Amino acid sequence: MVHPHKALRTSTTATVSAALVAGAAFGLAPAAPAAAAGTQDAAGTQAAAGIRFIDIQGDGGTVLKANVVTPTGAGGSRTYPVIMLPTSWATPQVEYLAQATKLADSGYVVVSYNARGFWQSGGQIEVAGPPDVADASRVIDWALTHTPADPGRVGMAGVSYGAGISLLTAAHDKRVRAVAALSGWGDLIDSIYSGRTQHLQAAALLGGAGCLTGRPSPELQQVLKDFLGSNLAKEDEMTAWGRKRSPATYLDRINDNGAAVMLGNAWGDTIFPPNQYAEFYERLTVPKRLEFRPSDHATAEATGLLGLPNDTWTSAHRWFDHHLKGAANGVDSEQPVRIKSRSSGGYETYPDWKSVGADAHKVALGGTRTIRANVDSGANGGILMLSNALDQFLRLPPVASIPLLPRSYAAVWQTERGAAAQRIRGTVKLHTTVTSTEESGTLVAYLYDVGPLGLGKLVSNAPYTFHGQTPGRPFAVDLELFSTAYDVPAGHRLALVVDTVDPLYIEHNPSGAQLTFSSPVADPSYVSVPLREE
Repeated sequence: MVHPHKALRTSTTATVSAALVAGAAFGLAPAAPAAAAGTQDAAGTQAAAGIRFIDIQGDGGTVLKANVVTPTGAGGSRTYPVIMLPTSWATPQVEYLAQATKLADSGYVVVSYNARGFWQSGGQIEVAGPPDVADASRVIDWALTHTPADPGRVGMAGVSYGAGISLLTAAHDKRVRAVAALSGWGDLIDSIYSGRTQHLQAAALLGGAGCLTGRPSPELQQVLKDFLGSNLAKEDEMTAWGRKRSPATYLDRINDNGAAVMLGNAWGDTIFPPNQYAEFYERLTVPKRLEFRPSDHATAEATGLLGLPNDTWTSAHRWFDHHLKGAANGVDSEQPVRIKSRSSGGYETYPDWKSVGADAHKVALGGTRTIRANVDSGANGGILMLSNALDQFLRLPPVASIPLLPRSYAAVWQTERGAAAQRIRGTVKLHTTVTSTEESGTLVAYLYDVGPLGLGKLVSNAPYTFHGQTPGRPFAVDLELFSTAYDVPAGHRLALVVDTVDPLYIEHNPSGAQLTFSSPVADPSYVSVPLREE
């Protein structure tokens, strides 16, 4: 049942409709029925030199629409390393043709296919469930049978949905020796349900785009209904559903199988935030690499999909060249964590993720602040896919006038102006004590870079939802904001803002609720900021 305290303040129907409109704006169209099995022979239809469009029998005989690109002049007894490319969510099978051609030109066989349930592939959308993983293995089978692919040099790569399927396949199919998972997820629950808070815009966009371009399974339709409807009675079921689709659940298998794993993501990814990828990376014991850049979901890879120069795809090619071809290109000797600040153009390298934010500075959050719930104070995380893309290309992050934020609806703490520039690297952490007038509620924390005129540029944010608390009884809250790399100019200050409403998330504040933030002597409140002074 829906949480009894209140109906959703944001109309799920309106949000899904907006997502459908957004999908149409991206050029997506309703999927046509899948072609029947056997409509093409194993060789496929010749479309251009080296490129064939084919049907591949997936798990249970499901037809997967695919294309295969082979190196020019391939033939005879020579074999080549092979890379499988499952498509992104709601994206047609031609998504990777530019990159597939580049890879084939450098000596790879490349097979790209539409995941089941999307476009003209058969079946229903399973959200990287067991049938999707089984499909990937069937695609590998097909490639080893019908192309000059070397069974000892199998790789997988993908953006977003393709990244998740690639990591899951590496856990279940030992033939996969290298993976490049771009803008993907390690933990699906921690991605769209972090802080026990539904990421409304992310889930609605994925659901809307799935309906527009494919055929969601009944299970997916029910999960989305329960998730967007705040059906807490189904929370355990939804969590179990997500865990089954999380590479982190099978991390021991990935480590045992030994595939080399490259992870690439964006600081501002509003669908799969960077924290969960970094945590997944740290637990890997295989050859690994982690790269973070400024952008939103999948925008860091977008120019590469058009065939233009692209840092992310260049790294992926180098990764495969070393681990599938044995090229001595230095990938194995470079520091494996590579990040790019949202504020400056250069790359920084580190030996591991924990070294990125090694120098944490605690800022005391003194005094007591009481705020009313149910009203957006003006501090928010922006708009899915848009705000962080503007930050990436124009350096225009979401902003708020800190002096004008209504203190009745926003708790605000500010530091003194910094005499020198400061570099934020890693994960900002909030520890505070909260007292609520109701048993359930949602708060959203924001860190701002505040200039001399009081205009704050968003550095990071994260939501937190609680249930089952005793009204009037204080309880501790520990919240990790989404990881980032941001340079704060000299003369600026930092501001921590906490309110209760953000359009990115579903909030659980009963009408008339109030939240009080305090700092007991025995357990002081603070925000821990990983700062590195220039």
